[in-house]
Amino acid sequence: MPGRTRAVVPFSVTVPSGAALGDHPAVIVARAGTRSSAVRVRVRVTGPALSALTVEHVRVRAGRVTYELVNRGTTVLAPRLAVRADGVLGRVLDRAPRTLPLELPPGRRVRLTEPWPHQPALDAVDVTLTVTAAGGAHGSASAPARFVPWGTVAASTAGLLAAVGAGAVVRRHRHRPPDRDADEQAYPEVELTGAGT
Repeated sequence: MPGRTRAVVPFSVTVPSGAALGDHPAVIVARAGTRSSAVRVRVRVTGPALSALTVEHVRVRAGRVTYELVNRGTTVLAPRLAVRADGVLGRVLDRAPRTLPLELPPGRRVRLTEPWPHQPALDAVDVTLTVTAAGGAHGSASAPARFVPWGTVAASTAGLLAAVGAGAVVRRHRHRPPDRDADEQAYPEVELTGAGT
C-alpha cells in the first residue's frame, strides 16, 4: 500500500457447527513491519438472545471483597455492581450501582476485587453484591464477615488472666493454715518433772 492510500480488504467468517448461540468477540490485526493496528469484531451466532449473570464465591478479606462474575447468557454484558453491608447496628456500607470497566462475553467467568479499606473494627456483617446488565440480567450473592480486634482482645485476655492469677495468690496467702513446724519451734515442748520423783 502506498503512503496516504486506503485499501478495502474483504474477509469472511466461518462459524463452527457446534458454536454456542450469542455474541462472540474477535479481533482483526493488520501488521506491517513493527507496526500493527487492531479492529474489534463481534460475531453473533443467531438464536434466542438471553441475558443472564451470576455472582459467585463472595469473600470478605482484609480491606477488600473478592468475587466472581459469570455470564450465563448468550449476549455480551457490561455489568453494573452495587455493594451493601449490614451490621448488627445497621448499614455500614452502601455503594450505588456503577458500571464495571469490562465486557463479559457469553460463558466467561472473571474474578474481581472490590476495595473496602474502612472495614468496621468490631461488628458482624452480611455483605451483599448485586449485579445487573442490559436485557434484564440480574444476580446477587452474600457472604458473612466477622470483625474482631484480636490485638485488643489478646491484651485484655492477658490482663484479665494476670489479675485472676494475682487474686488467687493473695487469697491463698490469706487463708493459709498455720505452720505447725513454726509453732513447735516458737513454743518448744518442755518436760516437767515433779519434785518428788
